[in-house]
Order: sequence, then C-alpha cells, then structure tokens
Amino acid sequence: MKKILILNGPNLNLQGKRDTNIYGTTTFEEYTAQLSQRYANKVEIDYLQSNIEGELINAIHASVGHYDGIVFNAGGYTHTSVALRDAISAVSTPVVEVHISSILAREEFRHISMLAPVAKGSIMGFGLDSYRLGIESLID
Repeated sequence: MKKILILNGPNLNLQGKRDTNIYGTTTFEEYTAQLSQRYANKVEIDYLQSNIEGELINAIHASVGHYDGIVFNAGGYTHTSVALRDAISAVSTPVVEVHISSILAREEFRHISMLAPVAKGSIMGFGLDSYRLGIESLID
C-alpha cells in the first residue's frame, strides 16, 4: 500500500473559516477523513500543516524512505520560498504542488510559483478536490 503525505503551509489551518467564498467551508480535518475513507484500501494518508517554513522543509526531508509522494500546498510560500524549492529538489520523494484556488486567476504576485519547476506537477483551481487529483497522480 502506498503512503502519501498531504503537507499544508501557512494559514491553511484556517481552511473552512477563512475566505470561505474562495476556499469553501469544509475543514481539512473533515476533508482528510473523507480522503482516508475513500482510499482506505489503496493509500495511507498522513496530514501535516505548519505555518513555519522550517517545519515544512523538515517534513520534506523526512519524507525520503517513508512516503511514496507528497501532495503539497505551500500557501503563500509558493511565491517566495527558494528554501522550499531547494528542499523539493534535494529529495527523491515526488511532490505534487496543489492549490485550492487558481493562482493564475488571483493577484498578479501569486502568478509565479517557485515550486512548480521542481514539482512532479501542479494542480490548481479545483477546490479541495485538487488534493484528490494530486493523490491520483501519485497513485498512477
């Protein structure tokens, strides 16, 4: 059975409460429970959220040998973090970048992802379903 880490960056702990017109009202606790149930016979899913860049980097480093892939929403760090980009580049664990909203349909400063060039792929704009699509891409 494959093992996948869903890794979320800053402010995603507020999912379901923050900007609900953009991000919806479902919390990550609710959504990851749904995903775990959906993939119970195929994939073990772990979840980690941190507002601290170094903790995200440590999770990426620790993924080697423990996870078959990472579904990663770096939040605002997507557009600014060379350190997260370097961490993804430094490990063999495939990383799929995901975003709940389309970063290309938002403010101009959000249009550039530092992570996309080193990720296996990027999925955005499908709401929380972006995470399911990220998992599917790592399963297949």
